Amino acid sequence: MSDPFATFRLTGRTALVTGGRREIGRSIALALAAAGARLAVHHAGTAEEQSDADSVVAEIHAMGGQAEAFGQDFARDDAGRDLAAAVTAMAPVDILVLNASIELPEDFQAITREHFDRQIAVNLRTTMELLQALVPPMARRGWGRVVTIGSVQQERPHPAMLVYAGTKAAQHNWVLSLARQFGGQGVTANNLAPGAILTARNRAQMEVEGEAVTRGIPVGRLGTPEDLVGAALLLCSDAGKYINGINLFVDGGRTAV
Repeated sequence: MSDPFATFRLTGRTALVTGGRREIGRSIALALAAAGARLAVHHAGTAEEQSDADSVVAEIHAMGGQAEAFGQDFARDDAGRDLAAAVTAMAPVDILVLNASIELPEDFQAITREHFDRQIAVNLRTTMELLQALVPPMARRGWGRVVTIGSVQQERPHPAMLVYAGTKAAQHNWVLSLARQFGGQGVTANNLAPGAILTARNRAQMEVEGEAVTRGIPVGRLGTPEDLVGAALLLCSDAGKYINGINLFVDGGRTAV
């Protein structure tokens, strides 16, 4: 019998995981490394983020893998192009996991130009620059994977997350376009949308709303970053080579009710 796990292996592939220093990004980065990929672990550049990213790199090295940390503030002009150039100098990127994003919750009428522009810059503008820089070379090589990390917010927006939810909906739209443009050249593009995942970002919110949110989740609990790993491995490997242009909710069934 042939090895049923062979198509999940990523030996010889290079993956860039943005926002890879903790939580969902960290879990996905470690999983891709365990599957054999060389990892570029992106962080936003602060001392704390550098330390976190270095710990992910050290963990990958301890398991016998290859990894390097790359700092880049996505609110800065040309951040996507600069990150793409830095990582490509290490190795051509085969797998792009777009996990980095920010959310600045505030009432609809209190949204400021500053907060709007920052979320657009980090969640969309820099994402576009990375896609422009990295997807065409994937297509020329005949193999590539793009996985955007979306959110249940793209379909069920929280009233205080109008801008963030809108960026996630736009990101899903881009996936549909990329899937049509590059699917015939060996590059798949998919959106992986977490539900209510307990992370540092939303811990305070979940202390207030967690019980009510959990009541609306059929599996009866909040998710963890590790719950995203299986779906990410599928979409980033040859095991998912015929999956293109989908929006995959990993939400415990929350969007089904």
